[in-house]
Amino acid sequence: MEGSPLVILCGGRGTRLQEHTQSIPKPLVEIGGRPILWHIIQLYASHGLRDIVLACGYKAEMIEGFAGGCEWPEGVRVRCVDTGVDTPTGGRIKRLSDVVGDERFCATYGDGLADVDLNAVLGFHADHGAIATMTVVRPELQFGVTEVDGDHGRVTGFREKPRSEHWINGGFFVFEPGVFDYLSDSSVLEREPLEGLAADGELHAFRHTGFWECMDTYKDAVQLNDLWAQGHAPWKVWA
Repeated sequence: MEGSPLVILCGGRGTRLQEHTQSIPKPLVEIGGRPILWHIIQLYASHGLRDIVLACGYKAEMIEGFAGGCEWPEGVRVRCVDTGVDTPTGGRIKRLSDVVGDERFCATYGDGLADVDLNAVLGFHADHGAIATMTVVRPELQFGVTEVDGDHGRVTGFREKPRSEHWINGGFFVFEPGVFDYLSDSSVLEREPLEGLAADGELHAFRHTGFWECMDTYKDAVQLNDLWAQGHAPWKVWA
């Protein structure tokens, strides 16, 4: 994976995390005293990525200030590009085509953490030979499940917050330059671009069965902080 550029989508408003994001952008919400963006960069840097591009938008100057003032691992370069306040996810990547260049690159969201083996993701991508790889996960359900038997409604048991039976988009993408043919300034990555890639047989899914969490709400932020405080942060794969 070393040598591949990494794009981190950092431009959204984080409206469902308003307890924090009215004053700071979502990627700067802290986990264990450091922004979640710091954790994501550390995860990728530990797998050999050195060229990191932050696709900024909302409160871009704050992210630029953080990136410029942080001491990164040796050899890691973190650049900020303002891709517009209201630009959707696909448009942000499209606007980085000249920055990324004509080579394979990785991309992920600025609010997701996992203990995913990123070298395995890249190896999987190289083996299938298509344009795009998306890491998919089976998230833990928000509520416990009641198991009911038959038509009479007899309760047979309970399961506390089981994993979903369905796979969802977990981020941690790998793209070939051909992905830019599917993108426009107004495209939402998760809609027409990924749907088009799938329809053309150019999108493959890497199944990740380990830890994954998206910091979407205040409750998610609390849970991630608790894991860090307890010394049980699965995404901390660096020394």
